[in-house]
Amino acid sequence: MLEIADTIELERPQDKLIRRLCATLSGYLDQSQIDQCVRAYEVGADAHEGQFRKSGEAYICHPVSVAISLAEMRMDANGIMAAILHDVIEDTPVSKKQLAEQFGTEVAELVDGVTKLSKIDSKSHAETQAENVRKMFLAMAKDLRVIIVKLADRLHNMQTLGVMPAAKKRRIARETLDIYAPIANRLGMNNIRQKLEALSFEAMYPMRHAVLNNAVKKARGNRRKIVDIIESTIKNRLEQAGLNCDVAGREKNLYSIYKKMLNKKIPLADIFDVYAFRIFCDDVDTCYRVLGIMHNLYKPIPGRFKDYIALPKANGYQSLHSILMGPYGVPIEVQIRTHEMHRMSESGIAAHWLYKSDDDNKIEKFQARANEWLRDLLEIQKSAGDSLEFIDNLKVDLFPQEVFVFTPQGAIIKLPRGATIIDFAYAVHTDLGNACVSARIDKQLVPLQTKLENGVTVEVITASWARPNPLWLNYVITAKARSGIRNYLKHFKQQEAINLGRRLLEKELLSMHLHLENIDKAKIQALLQVMSNQSLDELLEDIGLGNKMPFLVAKRIAQDDINATIKLDDGDQGQKKPLVIKGTEGMVITLAKCCRPIPGDSIIGYFNPGKGIVVHHHECRNSSVVRKKQTNWLDVEWSQDAAGDFPVEIRIEILNQRGSLATIASTISELNSNIENVNVVDQDDRISVDLITLTVKDRVHLAKIMRRLKELSIVLKITRVKA
Repeated sequence: MLEIADTIELERPQDKLIRRLCATLSGYLDQSQIDQCVRAYEVGADAHEGQFRKSGEAYICHPVSVAISLAEMRMDANGIMAAILHDVIEDTPVSKKQLAEQFGTEVAELVDGVTKLSKIDSKSHAETQAENVRKMFLAMAKDLRVIIVKLADRLHNMQTLGVMPAAKKRRIARETLDIYAPIANRLGMNNIRQKLEALSFEAMYPMRHAVLNNAVKKARGNRRKIVDIIESTIKNRLEQAGLNCDVAGREKNLYSIYKKMLNKKIPLADIFDVYAFRIFCDDVDTCYRVLGIMHNLYKPIPGRFKDYIALPKANGYQSLHSILMGPYGVPIEVQIRTHEMHRMSESGIAAHWLYKSDDDNKIEKFQARANEWLRDLLEIQKSAGDSLEFIDNLKVDLFPQEVFVFTPQGAIIKLPRGATIIDFAYAVHTDLGNACVSARIDKQLVPLQTKLENGVTVEVITASWARPNPLWLNYVITAKARSGIRNYLKHFKQQEAINLGRRLLEKELLSMHLHLENIDKAKIQALLQVMSNQSLDELLEDIGLGNKMPFLVAKRIAQDDINATIKLDDGDQGQKKPLVIKGTEGMVITLAKCCRPIPGDSIIGYFNPGKGIVVHHHECRNSSVVRKKQTNWLDVEWSQDAAGDFPVEIRIEILNQRGSLATIASTISELNSNIENVNVVDQDDRISVDLITLTVKDRVHLAKIMRRLKELSIVLKITRVKA
């Protein structure tokens, strides 16, 4: 078949490429298989006849270039044929059925797995791409060669990206960095990953790439001498120990340098303080011996040693890593591995074809690990609602620096590592964050400051009375949570005042058989002008804060002439219906600390200008002062569904003996109450008089506690403090 290739005219680029492919294939395939590959080329060339790439070359050059990359990985004949034909279903009239008839079902399935979905009803480009990736992974689960072909395809596309418009370059590069480079990394194909990252970096940030590339060249030239000295020292020490190892200085990847500078906010000079060397050994025992020699040669830096031989990475990567303090006070990174480990780290799953004869057992284990990962993804995609959700699932494994957690409904929330439940709640919805009180992680109750881990299901528990706590700002890390908390605290009092003002005004209007929403807009505007307010919300806020009396505002609305003097009659002094409160309204309704009213008490409300309503117990001695100011107080009553923990103060006389207070505390705790404060008022050798502030649900709860305390032999007298 090489003779056939010779007869092709050599002027065309595709002729040179097929010649090169045949030469590469002849190194490991028999002639009959090479003939099949050339036949696939002929079918592909005919199908793509008249099609050209943006660069102007014949389209067939692209699939043949992809096939050459795979041939260098020693891909089998079916994989090579699939690479040559990988675009014919998408871009030509040739069908999957026709391919199956000519080259077999296996090749047709591989081509179909790599083919994009050309006709897909999607709302956005992101959804289209997500669906393509989802389909590719389904095909990958059946045959790993699909992703090998796809990665080679993407690599050649990136290498020929130069003729594309700048916007398209950036989009393709971003997709490569987000999906394909991490997949190559996950499958242990380090060589392809680095090439994809380097090409994507150059396409996305050409200026940054150029500046960094020039700086690296200069730094390399200035420091080459130091690298040579260290490399020579390591080689000499290994020879003295009688160990036959290869030593190589490691070239740093531009993209990894850029990422480190960006993430750690450090200059290039600090990155290059770490000199990297790789030492290749014949076996695992020698690796550990070399490690000991290196630790004797240069002092290891504590906490900077990792054993990936005993504990391989998820992608099968194995090596010993250690950071040492080298000469001239510069850190040295040393990676120690066997030659086989190095081949696996560079080729990953592709080593199944590249080095099949070396050690089948290890490669089979690695392939089994990759297949297990793909099976997990297959299970996840079955439960995924759509393609975008599947992509989020995929990124759980591809981006370990991020945390992906699930809502109870199965939606995926992406958060930075170290995020807490509050970050999660705000990521779902701001209202959820504002009302959260606790949470369950995998059905276990946990506090709000708990840091999240990958893959857990988080259920946020909310309460109608809950509101953000300023202390949350100490342990949230996302900008959305931080701004949500600050914004709520900033506007909370204002919004609460508006809500209360509306309730107060509507209550007064209702007694006059009026409704706020039915008032004519022109009349509202005239009212705002008379009351010197810019908007209705501003007026309601003034009412809620106690700056304007709701009764007087309602009386003015009820008059035909807004500007007329308000006329009062004897029936206007008292409200017909009291204002119903729950005690958890917030900053504009506060419970007086002098008498500490609780649900079930008779209460009275007092307008405190600028602060809202202060609620007192009816028997509070301060209420007599309140009642003298007829225009500043209003009747209020507890709502039937008032819920929460309300502080109340009791005065208790107990025998002054060891353990008395502990007995009181344990009794209160048994009755589902909590002690907030204890103050010893008077004490002598026999009796101690204490004021105890505890939390209760209502008057019934308090009565139960007081009855139980009276039953104790150490309790002489107990009363509730109401003023």
